[in-house]
Amino acid sequence: MKPATFEYHRVGTVGEAVERLGELGEDAKLLAGGQSLVPMMNFRLARPPALVDISRVAELRYLTREGDTLRIGALTSHLAIERMDAPELLDGFSFLKEAAHWVGHYPIRTRGTFGGSVAHADPAAEWCLLAVLLDAEIVARGPGGERTIAAADFLLGFLTNALDPDEVLVEVRFPRPASRAALHEYARRRGDFAIVAAAVAVDVEEDTCRSARIVIGGVDDVPVRIGEAEAALAGSRLEAEAIEEAAQAAARAVDPASDIHGSAEYRRHLTAVLVTRALGEARGSEDGARSKNGAG
Repeated sequence: MKPATFEYHRVGTVGEAVERLGELGEDAKLLAGGQSLVPMMNFRLARPPALVDISRVAELRYLTREGDTLRIGALTSHLAIERMDAPELLDGFSFLKEAAHWVGHYPIRTRGTFGGSVAHADPAAEWCLLAVLLDAEIVARGPGGERTIAAADFLLGFLTNALDPDEVLVEVRFPRPASRAALHEYARRRGDFAIVAAAVAVDVEEDTCRSARIVIGGVDDVPVRIGEAEAALAGSRLEAEAIEEAAQAAARAVDPASDIHGSAEYRRHLTAVLVTRALGEARGSEDGARSKNGAG
């Protein structure tokens, strides 16, 4: 299919993008990598009357570290994260590099953008899960200047974010490294959207888990943090029994819907399997984790 008729506007700076959005009205959309919006337009699931193309705004394409904080420009491609190799970037953030392998297919990773994925607000998207898991901060710029939004507050619902119509997502900040983090997901085919995904991070001192964070995607309209599962791990040595208890607690806590991709019961089963695998990997990791596809 072909998209409905729309106006096309290309801009060269964030300021121009904000100005143009204000002129065009709340139904205008930003075009970054186009890997989510363009297919939706082709199927006429989205019919914006105007597009503001920011793909050539060079100021939004960067990866940089300031102290503990990793800053990712909105137009940084998935592939750039997959290929990041600077030691100062990888120290405590290698889980991002590994997670990038599972973002769609190679052409999507080449064109798709980190900020675009977060703004798209798919509840099973890798970057959305990791943003919630690690308290990422979303930086938006509008007519009144910049504001910072916590990831958990930014993702409002299915494909719905907290940006005002005349705001541009310019940066995502991860405020602290996570040396023991992992993301596991399951999709029918490599590169498909995850049916269920699980992201975990554990803080271990002297072989004892001081705290844990567990976030599940694909089971609700937003990524869901599972406090019951986290509580099961606190004070444990992350032994098999504690991990199994946490995995089952996570499965009981989620309330997924059934659809053509899987029943609610199947998604609960996947939740337990993926939490088990992610925690096992995080337990053994000293510097990030590898994301994997597949569940049994």
